[in-house]
Amino acid sequence: MSQSTSTSRSAPALLLSKLPDVGLSIFAQMTQLAQETGAINLAQGFPDYDPPQELLEALAHYARTPGYHQYAPMPGLPRLREAIAAQVARLQADAPAPDPATEITITAGATEGLYAVLAAVVRPGDEVVVLEPAYDLYGPAIRLQGGVPRYVRMPAPEFRPDWDALRRVLSTRTRLVIVNTPHNPSGALFTAADWAELHRLLAGTDAFVLSDEVYEHLVFDGARHISARQHAGLRERSFVLSSFGKTYHATGWKAGYCIAPPALTTEVRRVHQFLTFSVSTPTQHALADALAADPDDAHARSLAGFYQAKRDQFRQLLAGPDWELLPVPGGYFQLARHRTFAGGSDLALAQQLAREQGVAVVPVSAFYHDGYDEGIVRFCFAKQAQTLTAAAERLRGGSW
Repeated sequence: MSQSTSTSRSAPALLLSKLPDVGLSIFAQMTQLAQETGAINLAQGFPDYDPPQELLEALAHYARTPGYHQYAPMPGLPRLREAIAAQVARLQADAPAPDPATEITITAGATEGLYAVLAAVVRPGDEVVVLEPAYDLYGPAIRLQGGVPRYVRMPAPEFRPDWDALRRVLSTRTRLVIVNTPHNPSGALFTAADWAELHRLLAGTDAFVLSDEVYEHLVFDGARHISARQHAGLRERSFVLSSFGKTYHATGWKAGYCIAPPALTTEVRRVHQFLTFSVSTPTQHALADALAADPDDAHARSLAGFYQAKRDQFRQLLAGPDWELLPVPGGYFQLARHRTFAGGSDLALAQQLAREQGVAVVPVSAFYHDGYDEGIVRFCFAKQAQTLTAAAERLRGGSW
């Protein structure tokens, strides 16, 4: 055997990327730019304050106590799932309480939950409907399962579903429709009428619903969050994702959960056991304690007022001739256009804001698969009052 032949056979084949068009996420890019420029980071969606003190103390207790450091049960600690079921029953009284044994799975954040659902449901060639603008995880995760994203644009500034457009993309190959309410990046809410229309469109089909509800408690101006579970006709075909990270200001804990009917939960768990198997045991115990100590759901119920005050503060600080502020019905993001910027794309605006005004934001074109650009950027207002004040002072100085 010649050396050239041996070398040829022993060398690995060129790796062909499954996601050749995907690079570093825009959130990581803008955070990196913030670090390089010293800009205030309103780009990435995380608070600059800590979780409740009682939760931190509970975590410290379990971290220090022997016997809480091995694998938790694959579906999650029973006591945590029971506490979740009790809270959901209280907050969604018009829907049956989920069975903690067969309908709730603790996941490594809603991100893992979303990936587990897609891996369980989507087969090569299946189509998944995505309402845009959309969180940038959805499309790549669908494609990694061999699925085909079918995008339906929701027009600014209200970002309401275009039902005629959605109807046109539905086909016999539609496997899943992804809904995000409250919506990232706009904060738009799915209403009871929206769920009813989606049910009407999916009736008689084999399509499932994946409802990303991680901002469920952040709903403003007297409105209320309505879950896919609260529509009787959709409940049996829906996977609902929630996030402790958003609820308890602890995004770095990477803890969330998926609620789905027993047959669907079985499939999610089949993937989950080979994806992460289980979530941090001390973290789960601490979260179970927090829920058990709050039978009136005072913390969850307080979040709407807490974040509405931040929204209103930030909007008041930015009020003036420079910024057109879009409505924010929920979530913790403010979308805005700069009225005088003439430097090109929303990405160019975001880069200039970081470099010249000292505030990092996210261009909303990153939430569209085709880079659709309406000159809108996203600010995260889940920040301390002094952070928002300092950012607004810098932003008010930018007229081009």
